Amino acid sequence: MEVNSGFLFTETHMPCSTPDITDTLRYDRPTIVLHWTTAFLVLLQFALGETWNWPAKPVHHLMVVAHLTVGILLTVIMAFRIVWRLTKGRHLSDLLRPVDRVCALGAEYTLYGLLLAEILLGYFWRWGAGQTMSFFGLLIPSPFARFPAETVTWLHTLHEWNAWLIMGFATGHGAAALFHQFVLKDKVLGRMLPQCFLLRQ
Repeated sequence: MEVNSGFLFTETHMPCSTPDITDTLRYDRPTIVLHWTTAFLVLLQFALGETWNWPAKPVHHLMVVAHLTVGILLTVIMAFRIVWRLTKGRHLSDLLRPVDRVCALGAEYTLYGLLLAEILLGYFWRWGAGQTMSFFGLLIPSPFARFPAETVTWLHTLHEWNAWLIMGFATGHGAAALFHQFVLKDKVLGRMLPQCFLLRQ
């Protein structure tokens, strides 16, 4: 009887021993920092690209230089992020349900692909037009000959449309995180929040 009651006691209290997803599936600190830095820079790039034609020429020029500088910074961050992801960065846990894992990886890889494509399109558009890249005022000349005008226009169009596509996917990604946090209440958002923010909850 004692063995049986102990067995029943263990079975009854099994759900209470289930670890919190925030602790068991939490990303490592570099991944979290890289994630939010990328998100900030992408939003800044989009805002600059969509508004730099509004002000007069001196401010317009500063906005273009800022866009180019941030683009180079984003290139470095994305390269480091991919290397970290493939080596020491924490991956999605096998504890996730298969459908959640597929959706999460699908969104992640799609955003990675769109961001890398946007970066390459930016370089090819700028250099293909015979213009230099600028990194905090340091000019980086084109490594190849100037492209035909039609090709430059095509690259510009792709760069612009891809930017909107990135914002669409990023918005959906953020909406899904908020849905998990406030509707499903499974604390998925906590996996990517800084530790100092979690302590305030």
